[in-house]
Amino acid sequence: MPRVIAAGLIVVMVGVGTGCAVHLPEPASDVVGGASQAAPSPSRTASPVPPSAPPAVRLSGLSPASSAGRSRNGRPTRSPSATSSASVPGRAPAHFGTLSPGSSLPTGARCAAWVRATKFAENKRVNAAANQVTGQRLGSGFFPANDDPRANAQLRVRVDGAFTGTTRQILRWAACKWGIDEDVVYAQAAVESWWRQTTKGDYYSDPAECPPGHPLGADGQPGNCPQSYGILQNRYPNEISAWPSAERSTAMNADTGYAIWRVCYQGYETWLNTVERGRQYGAGDMWGCVGRWFSGRWHTAAADGYVAKVQGALNERIWETTDFQEG
Repeated sequence: MPRVIAAGLIVVMVGVGTGCAVHLPEPASDVVGGASQAAPSPSRTASPVPPSAPPAVRLSGLSPASSAGRSRNGRPTRSPSATSSASVPGRAPAHFGTLSPGSSLPTGARCAAWVRATKFAENKRVNAAANQVTGQRLGSGFFPANDDPRANAQLRVRVDGAFTGTTRQILRWAACKWGIDEDVVYAQAAVESWWRQTTKGDYYSDPAECPPGHPLGADGQPGNCPQSYGILQNRYPNEISAWPSAERSTAMNADTGYAIWRVCYQGYETWLNTVERGRQYGAGDMWGCVGRWFSGRWHTAAADGYVAKVQGALNERIWETTDFQEG
């Protein structure tokens, strides 16, 4: 569940099953020119992991920086390294890694061709319908006014959810398109939803924050509706112009989620230095931006605790375990 709030705290329930976390009451998402903005994320609890082609786009104004991860609990963890370029044009990479801030990002079409060069069997049959649905364009003010203007001008315009395939192919496509290590994507999606696009979470009682088709009480909790949906638990109140596709399309859900990650990674979310934080925000911290997805804050205890869960899933390669397979 993503996002951008200015400051706040709430109680939430998320993911596969339920969890709860306390965070401050957040303001409603801003709207610019009639389009909802991706608001700063409220804090929440991650779902526990169940037991056992066209030219690339150059992003301006930043030089490459390292994105190596570090364990938040003192233990070493696998640290996907940053690279300064996408790949050799025309050749399908064996693995998509993290591209440093300012790198050229491959287009969605180029990534689609690369991803389809490697076949992966479907391991989440529940996603069969959503995996065949493409997405939509985001509203002009999707990213808030207190982000760097390049968030909307350069990155928002790339989001379209224009891919279909198996669940793993869709996650690889998003990793390729937004320049984040594909194994980190696999691990985060496992923590968020166990790779199930049907997952709903963050139940609240405000009917104004229920997406169309989900009135209070319609999704199994009397008096509440879920705010977060899909493989990455994208949050409706903060991503209104991504709806309905973020709920209906696995590709749109992942495309929007990692666009938000890239905005953070580029250093465009300077508002993170105006709210509670564990250190100063800056570009090039891959894990910091993973934690911000969860908490809407920079290296707080909640953010770093979430990162530790994602790193645990990464180190275990949870998506390759027997219990994870639901083909």
